This record gives sequence, structure tokens and C-alpha cells, in this order.
Amino acid sequence: MHDTFQQLRDREFSRLDAEGHVYLDYTGAGLYAESQVRAHADFLCRGVFGNPHSRNPTSLAATQQCETARQRVLAYFNADPELYEVVFTLNASGALKLIGEAFPWQPGGRFLLTADNHNSVNGLREFAAAHGADVRYVPMGPEMRLADVERHLAGADRAAHNLFAFPAQSNFSGVKHPLDLVEVASEYGYHVVLDAAAYVPTNRLDLRVVRPDFVCVSFYKMFGFPTGVGVLLARRNALGELHRPWFAGGTVRFVSAQNQMHMAHVTGRAFEDGTLNYLGIAAVTTGLDFLEGIGIDRVNAHVTGLAERMLNGLKEMHHANGAPMVRFYGPASMEGRGGTLAFNLLDPEGGLVDFREVEQRANDAGISLRTGFFCNPGAAEFAFEYPDEDAFRCIKTLTPETFNIQVFSDCMTDHPVGAVRVSVGIASNGADVDRLMEVLGTFRDVAPDPDAAPLPALATAD
Repeated sequence: MHDTFQQLRDREFSRLDAEGHVYLDYTGAGLYAESQVRAHADFLCRGVFGNPHSRNPTSLAATQQCETARQRVLAYFNADPELYEVVFTLNASGALKLIGEAFPWQPGGRFLLTADNHNSVNGLREFAAAHGADVRYVPMGPEMRLADVERHLAGADRAAHNLFAFPAQSNFSGVKHPLDLVEVASEYGYHVVLDAAAYVPTNRLDLRVVRPDFVCVSFYKMFGFPTGVGVLLARRNALGELHRPWFAGGTVRFVSAQNQMHMAHVTGRAFEDGTLNYLGIAAVTTGLDFLEGIGIDRVNAHVTGLAERMLNGLKEMHHANGAPMVRFYGPASMEGRGGTLAFNLLDPEGGLVDFREVEQRANDAGISLRTGFFCNPGAAEFAFEYPDEDAFRCIKTLTPETFNIQVFSDCMTDHPVGAVRVSVGIASNGADVDRLMEVLGTFRDVAPDPDAAPLPALATAD
């Protein structure tokens, strides 16, 4: 296994070692393979493709590429084409917005979402609340797993329109939430949104086994290229219940200005606004072929092994006085977790090391990792143990003009306002993990300097 992935790195990702990069932000974005770029460049150089909203030769060529990609996406996720449609979007966030703006929210209906969710899912509550739906959160429990989900699912009015949303894998902690929640929520009378953006880069999602109403994916997280293309995989019956509040080119069969009427498409194309990114969509097939050629189960085993090595290394880090150097957020083992780890460093007295200082030393060493809230405020608030009243007070006293991390940190005394996140992927290797440990090791036995100049303020914690 090691030799296979090292050969892959040498062949497809040699730029990492050539430039001295250690890339540990795969939850933020995947890396593209060189063969993907070459194949797509060759495709563009050999073909002539026009706007697909026509029937001329170049338009038909572009249309065919988009249809081929649709079928390839269905096949990759083993989605029954009689049950599922593919709607191309800008990204997973764009897919979620389509659901939010078109879902038939109503008073008496419920939007239930897990506290562990990306901001793009949290944003759906604005649509729900605006239409009088009841918005509730499922809390988190030990190891940042979900607590008492069925109790929170219970009690929804089955005659109303209810929606339940959760991530297959947390983008904050790497926790894998049970996919059988899809079926459980359906039995309680909910349509289900599965945010699979952090899950599918290293895990198999079989939509003949797990059948959510809506699945949201960003392809750049799976294989790096293209950016600006995502997908909403939607069950046809659920898609038929959505009602868009507007229309645009590509979403309609016919529009009359004179009579102020329009006729929408009856397929998923009713949700594809304007001209599709037809050149980018053509690259999706190449990316899926690349990933499938390696084998997603082999990718999973590779990532799991490296994440475990990283996790064990972090757990073994101690100061000379025996105090631990790392505070974890999430499971302390690889059971039910992916290749994403969130943590903060501690000084010898148990105080927090500013995550911005960790980021700066990583930057100086050519290591790309991520710090902040990771666009997942619910997970961060739980992990950092924010008292509700204190957090509310601090947020209410700040404005968009005055907010920055330092001000928020001063207000939230003794509580973290960000963490360090590292995530491994297809091109990662043991040397990457070792480089990370070297940099983190420079904080061993380093006491805080009360006279140190404050670090530059950051605008947000994401």
C-alpha cells in the first residue's frame, strides 16, 4: 500500500516535494493530479464546444459532455437513475442554497439540523425561519458525536414539510456520523439533506444503500479540479416538491414577457441557472475516473493509516513536566472518524498556545494547515465549551466593523476562539506527518511570554 501511494505521489503530485510543500488541508480542498490537468487540456485543445442552449454542432458537443458527466456521477455514487437526478451547481454550498430557497417551508413544519454542521447548512435556517418553520438543533455529546438524535426527531407534524440536515463527516472534528440516520429521520417524517462534502473524498457513498432525499458534494474537495463545479443529487420525488421563487435562462422551457408567464423544466435542469460551466463539468468525468482507478477503499485505508499515525503522535507529545501538549477536539481513536484532526497546543502550565502562532510556524516551515472555527460554529462552540450567556453577550457587543479575533478573544476570557486543523489525503505520506510533528515539537517546554507583542488581529475565525 505504501509503495503504491508513494509512486502515485511521485508520478502525479511531484510538485509537492519539488516545492517543499507539506499539504495538510485536504478537508479544505483536494489536490489535482497532473494527469487530470493534461487530459483536460488535451480535451480542450482537440474539441470545439459552444453554449449548450442550442442545437448547432458545437452546442451539441457541449451538451453531450454534460450528459456524459451526469451519467458518470450517477454511476460513481451507484445512484438509481430512476430515483435520482443530477443537478450541477457551483459547489456544495450552491446545492444547499437551491434546497433552502425552494423547500416548501411552512408554519408547523420543522427544520432540524445537527449542531455539527457547516455554515452553508446553518444558513438554511434563514429560509426556514422566514416562512415560519420551527428551527431546532440536535446537540453534541462525548467525543463530539451526536446525542439523543431520535428524541429530537420525534414529534414533528407528519402532515407538514419537515427537513433534517446533517454531515456524513464533520469538517471540524472528522467524526463520521451514522448514515442510518437517513432512514431513521425518514421514518419520523422528514426529508433528509446529507452534506457529503467532507465524506466522499475518502469514503464510498452508495446511494442504493443509503438513500437521502438530497446529497451535496463539491468536486474540488474530491479531486482538486475543476473548482466551481458541485452537484446536488436529488431523489426525483423530493425534487418535485421544491418550488423555486424565480427562474433564469436554462431553468425554463418557455417564457412570455407579453403574458408574464413561464413554463419550467420538469427535470433537474429547472435548478441549473443560466449556462452551465460546461467546460469544467467535462473535467468531472476525468476526476472520477482518476479516483476510481485508484479505488476509494484503498484511498480510505491510506488516509486512515496516516491519520492514526498523526493522532498517536499528537497523543504522545508531552512537556518535560509530564503535562500534555495537545488538547483534542473529537475522538481520541480512529473509531468512527476520518482523516481530519482538530486540536490546540498547550503550554507547560496547561494554558492555550495561540493558534495563530502555530499557524505562523507551520507557514514558515512550508506546511499548509488550517486554523479558526472552520466555518462550523456549532462544533466550535461545543468543543470550546462556550457558556451561552457569555458568547451571546460578546457577539451582541460587536459589529461587523469592530469584530476581529483579538477583540472576541478578549471578551471570551479563558476560552479558545479557534483551533488547528490538519487533514490528510490521497497524496499525503509519512514524511508529511513527521514534518508536522517537528514543527509542533518546537513548542515543547516553551512557557508563555507575558511581554510578547500581540499577534496581528484576524477578521474572522474561519
